Parts: sequence; C-alpha cells; structure tokens
Amino acid sequence: MAKRPHGYHPIILPHHLSTIMSRFFALTFALLISSAPLAIAADPQSTSITRVLFGSCIKQDQPAPIFASMATERADLILFTGDNIYADTDDMTVMRNKYQTLSGKPGFSSLINSCTVMATWDDHDFGVNDGGADYPKRSESQQEFLDFWNVPADSPLRQRPGIYDARIFGPAGKRLQVILLDTRFFRSPLKKGERRVGGPYYPDDDAEKTMLGDAQWRWLGQQLRRPAEVRLIVSSIQFAAQDAGQECWANLPLEQERMLSLIGDTNASGVVFLSGDRHWSEVSASVEKTPYPIYDITCSSLNQLHPRGTPTDNRYRVSKSTYHRENYGVLQIDWQGDDPTVTFQIRDLERNPVIEQTLTLSDLRGR
Repeated sequence: MAKRPHGYHPIILPHHLSTIMSRFFALTFALLISSAPLAIAADPQSTSITRVLFGSCIKQDQPAPIFASMATERADLILFTGDNIYADTDDMTVMRNKYQTLSGKPGFSSLINSCTVMATWDDHDFGVNDGGADYPKRSESQQEFLDFWNVPADSPLRQRPGIYDARIFGPAGKRLQVILLDTRFFRSPLKKGERRVGGPYYPDDDAEKTMLGDAQWRWLGQQLRRPAEVRLIVSSIQFAAQDAGQECWANLPLEQERMLSLIGDTNASGVVFLSGDRHWSEVSASVEKTPYPIYDITCSSLNQLHPRGTPTDNRYRVSKSTYHRENYGVLQIDWQGDDPTVTFQIRDLERNPVIEQTLTLSDLRGR
C-alpha cells in the first residue's frame, strides 16, 4: 500500500452522497466519451467526401422550393457559389435584413444545418451589380457576409480583406480540396463598350488590372501546391466561357492566362471550376494553354428563370445543351478503382439530371 502523505485524512461520505457522486462522475465520463466521436467527425481530413451540392443565385424575396429538393440529397458538403442574396445596397441594415429573409425561407436552415457548408459571394451579395474594388462599402459588406455564414471570430477571414478560403477533406489518396475565390473585393474596373447580347464588357489587356489582387494570387499559389486528388475552384463568374459581353474571366485575359499558368507551374492536378452568375447552367472547357482540359461547371439559378431564355455564344461549351429553369448541382466522387471518377450533374426542381459530365482523375492530369 502506498504511504499516505503527512497530514492526510481520508474523506468518508455518507452512503447516499457517495452514490450520488459516483453517478455524477459516471455520467460526466459517459458524456465525455459520447462527445469524442463528434470531435473526430469535425476533422475535415477524417473521412472522404463523396457527395457535394452546389448552386448560386437566390432571390431572397421569391419562393425557393428547391431547398427541399436539395435536402433529400444527403450531401457531405454544400457550396454556395455566389449571389446568395440580392442586396444591391450600400446600407448594411438593408443587407442584413435581406440575409435574415433568406435565413427565414422554408427549408434553408435545415439544409445548411444538414452538413458542412462553404460559401463565397458574387456581385449582388457583395453589394452592387457588376461591382469590384471600387464598391465603397466592401469592408462592411465582408463583415455582414462573415456574420451571416457564422465564420468563427478567430478565422483568418476576419483578419484580412476579401473572403477567399480553402479546405481539404479526406485522407491521402481521397483528398478533395475546395478553393473559394473572391472575384469581387480586389477586381479592377472592366472595359465597357457597345452592349452585346450578354452585356457591355469587352476583353482588356491592361497588365495593371487584376481579378484577384496580389495577396489572393500569392495565397492561391500556396493552396495549389498542397497535395489533393480533386480540386474544386469556386469562381462566382465563369472561368472558361467565351466573352459575349457578360462578366467572365475572359474580360481580363491576362489574368485568365495567369490562372492557367499557375495551375501548370504548381503541377496541380484534379482542377475543375464551379461557377454561377448566368441564370442558366452549362459546361465549358478550356483546352488552350492548359496542362489538361480545364472544365467549368456553371450552375445557376436556384430560384430564378432567365428572362431571355437563350444563352450567349460560347465556343467553349461542351455540354449538349443549357438549362434555364431552377436547378442545382451535384458532384459525386467514386474513389474506388484504379481511376476514380467525378460526375457532375445539373438537376431540376424534381431532382432529375438535365446536364451531366463524368471525368476520371486521369482526365485531370498533365498531358
């Protein structure tokens, strides 16, 4: 028997108190044990991701029955890719109220509480139509965005300009990297001209203009050097599509080329872009000056119909059709086999696939 310290006096409790204390410690221990798996489940690298939902463009004042359709998909991850509200204001009280309208829509809360959620913005939730770095309330708007999406107080997003972010999910060999770009906070003014079908914007070769800004470009290079098998780069505007007057990366061709060069220089395999904005869905692919075909899955809109109903010209379109009614995207990853597959589907309000693109990991490696 161990020797008791000098002055040690054992405390003897009455039987009923001893029983209560025993039960208390047993319950505390049980709670600690039962909560341990939650901590493990919260680790983004603990389990592989096989099902991702994505979508854009939500008019907060209109019905959104598509949330119920999305909830039945039992996703591992949901990506909101921009225009999550139509704020279009420099009054932060107005913006906050519109976010609250979205949060009160039937099905929205249960959907975003069903799994991990990541979000970026486009022009309308940024604060101004077609806006960029010249929007005067961009810092205030950033705080409203971060507050609505419950970004933790100690997140780097609270400490720097812009809302770009990235995470890696899954173990080695089954890693999904999600990179959310901010194509608004730093973007230079676009070149305007005679209005075409898609809008008034034209390609601009001004080397001083930027899409992402220096800090975000440096950060993106660091992210692309991290190991991952599949990489989803979320750009609120289309990356691969032809310019036809609309906002797209082709408006700043030097920045578009910089992106393709960065993907090649970092040997980043598995890159696929997800975009929104257009109020229709399609698949485009960039094959010029690329290490492998760079696909761009455009998914829009969650609850709006395009008033014109016809797409703009796009010589890079590889989907057989476009889709112009309410829709959302589903990514399914089959990690099994020697050459895992990634299948993208655009689904309608009744969950029927209307556009589909299947790729293998070997399709997304350097040639």
